[in-house]
Amino acid sequence: MSSGGAIQIPSRLPLLLTHEGVLLPGSTVRFSVDSPRNMHLVKNRLLRGTSLKSTIIGLIPNTRDPEHEADDLPTLHKVGTAGIAVQVVGSNWPKPHYTLLITGLCRFSVTSLLKERPFVLAEVEQLDKLEQYTSPASDSVTTEDGELGELSQKFYQAALQLLGMLDMSVPVVAKFRRLLDSLPRETLPDVVASMIRTSNKEKLQVLDAVSLEERFKKALPMLTRQIEGLKLLQKTRKASPDNEKRVSVLSVRKGGVFPGRQFNLDEDDEDEDGDDMLSLEKRVHAANMPEAALRVCLKELKRLKKMPQSMPEYALTRNYLDLMVELPWSKSSKDRLDIQAARTLLNNDHYAMDKLKRRVLEYLAVRQLKASLKGPILCFVGPPGVGKTSVGRSIARTLGREFHRIALGGVCDQSDIRGHRRTYVGSMPGRIINGLKTVGVNNPVFLLDEVDKLGKSLQGDPAAALLEVLDPEQNHSFTDHYLNVAFDLSQVLFIATANTTATIPPALLDRMEVLQVPGYTQEEKVEIAHRHLIPNQLEQHGLTPQQLHIPQDTTLDIITRYTREAGVRSLERKIGTICRAVAVRVAEGHALSSPDSAPQSPIGEEKLPFNSKAAPPEMPIVIDHVALKDILGPPPYEMEVSERLTLPGVALGLAWTPLGGEIMFVEASRTEGEGQLTLTGQLGDVMKESAHLAISWLRANAKRYELTNMGGAPDPLEGTDIHLHFPAGAVTKDGPSAGVTIVTCLASLFSGRLVRSDVAMTGEITLRGLVLPVGGIKDKVLAAHRAGVKCVILPKRNEKDLEDLPANVRAELDFVSAVNLEEVLNAAFDGGFPGKCGGRPLPQLMSKL
Repeated sequence: MSSGGAIQIPSRLPLLLTHEGVLLPGSTVRFSVDSPRNMHLVKNRLLRGTSLKSTIIGLIPNTRDPEHEADDLPTLHKVGTAGIAVQVVGSNWPKPHYTLLITGLCRFSVTSLLKERPFVLAEVEQLDKLEQYTSPASDSVTTEDGELGELSQKFYQAALQLLGMLDMSVPVVAKFRRLLDSLPRETLPDVVASMIRTSNKEKLQVLDAVSLEERFKKALPMLTRQIEGLKLLQKTRKASPDNEKRVSVLSVRKGGVFPGRQFNLDEDDEDEDGDDMLSLEKRVHAANMPEAALRVCLKELKRLKKMPQSMPEYALTRNYLDLMVELPWSKSSKDRLDIQAARTLLNNDHYAMDKLKRRVLEYLAVRQLKASLKGPILCFVGPPGVGKTSVGRSIARTLGREFHRIALGGVCDQSDIRGHRRTYVGSMPGRIINGLKTVGVNNPVFLLDEVDKLGKSLQGDPAAALLEVLDPEQNHSFTDHYLNVAFDLSQVLFIATANTTATIPPALLDRMEVLQVPGYTQEEKVEIAHRHLIPNQLEQHGLTPQQLHIPQDTTLDIITRYTREAGVRSLERKIGTICRAVAVRVAEGHALSSPDSAPQSPIGEEKLPFNSKAAPPEMPIVIDHVALKDILGPPPYEMEVSERLTLPGVALGLAWTPLGGEIMFVEASRTEGEGQLTLTGQLGDVMKESAHLAISWLRANAKRYELTNMGGAPDPLEGTDIHLHFPAGAVTKDGPSAGVTIVTCLASLFSGRLVRSDVAMTGEITLRGLVLPVGGIKDKVLAAHRAGVKCVILPKRNEKDLEDLPANVRAELDFVSAVNLEEVLNAAFDGGFPGKCGGRPLPQLMSKL
């Protein structure tokens, strides 16, 4: 390749025909290759070559439209650029192609074609010297060279002027400044033309300019045009001098400058970027954020100004600043503090729920007296379907605040609450900060739904992350990992919902004010159905009250015989089933109606099967008990308590479940044996212990109450095996409240007397025969009331819980408050359960100390 010290290109060059862009000597450009000739050139020459000479190819601009590529060889451009392939990358998507990174070396002209297939090979003549790009600047054109020297100097000064208008802190611009001083003047037209924004047609003109003087004349107007554009941009920009200089940065294009980088000026992009940055700075100052957050934002903004847009961190920093600006640091909604209007709105939205309504009205009253009251942390605990979530939405509407619901069921990553640190790819803020950004105010109502169903995993404990959020003494400085600055949550009204407090960590439960939401009574369910559920279902199914009427007796029948729940979800589904059945009749009636069709009687009155085809029924369609059975089928639940208490050894207890209260039978039998006690019904350890306590107490008091075994012996367990069973064996049961029921059941078995069929009971027992208080009294009493029980035996210390019961339930039931088991047995049997002592008080023990 060398001849007499001068570097030469090979005389025979394979030619690459390019459609996209023009390669000028001194620049490095990427080209995509997918045509057959070019693919063969890459495979046979570049990929198989082993010497430096094999990596040198000729690039000829192809001016023919690539969409109309013909099989024959197009007319070749008269001048091309010899280049060295720096990199070859192959890919099969979206179609097989190669991407070449090629550095231009010098110009050449084609003297003759040697072959056209499989790739073009031509005899070429080198037009300019290859070593000019590596020779020192002192050997280049000087001012003594006449007109050429003047053009060279003028071009050099213009390039310096362009650099003076750019930001030298950008590495690409600094590299260009060094190239300007180190490269010979002859190379400047090619290098600058490849950097500034020019069209392919203008680059072809520079490529065709074989004479150096002509090359300067072609490139100088392009350089002058860029300078004038920047001057006009700076005149029209309304910004500080620092911003003017910073945003007038060369925007990087695909490829690079050899031996530096190739880049391009874009006045429109610069203008938009500068205006956008100025707008962002104004928004940061207008966000009215605290001093600490403002300092962090200004620091990040300063970094962003010095950062080129091509850096990956640019987008991360910009997203962070946008979030900081959008957060409601000082934006708040005004509370609606009219207590009377709030009471009316709450009563219209929800029936019953007196505790919840009273707590909201108390909050409003205190807000009237003290404007800076912190938002309370409430936790509504109750069975599913009682309206905990909907009452939270109603509270937000009552206060006139924004509402945001955060579903926590199944969340097992603490980053969902606290956010990710910005060092991670794909980092984002937590749900609390995202919710504040969504609502746009700093005092919304946040509903943390299903807080008892939080999970725990290797990513941390989200319940622990909620400790700071739900602590009124700490959440004024809640720090999200993404923000890394404190945000004040003290004005947010947090409402959490849960079905049970058993699975909520004690530390989290301690930070919340727990409000129990019990199940509804039958009367409340009837009222809710006719106030809310039936009108809602009629609207959803396209019916009107003039087409369908459900009497209150029918609604009560659905509640007692077709549903068994604490809430009203199943009730609403049953009403929806009725509406769909009626919709079929109404739609068929429209299709079958004619002027002479005779009107039919209401369904219930003529006992017409509901699924029969008939003429249009008379409106409204009334759902009576017969129609109800046609639509919903046979009732799955029946309350037949009295029929099951026909033998000694059966008693009726009361149990609490997350779905509300339930009645629970306890059955006992005895056979000849060795005094063993068998327990069935899938019982927990506490309930098994209650059974052993009951046996021990009855054996200790067997003589007093004349309890005997099967043979009449005074020890009830002598030669006798006892079997205790709790029906509904598939349901797990545990807890101490069945103690008094087990004692009553075994006393009935040992004495041969029947327990009263209208009595239910609950309470924990001790070995001394005392009756201790238990929980869930309201739900248990309501279950007894639904079952038709007339008398309920409760521990004496649970009398205070009866105040929560509806007045009609208290009026219809008799309550017996028991201190010890003697009082329980006297109330559970007709005529009492007298012992030999005749109720004489036990002797008091006196200490001799």
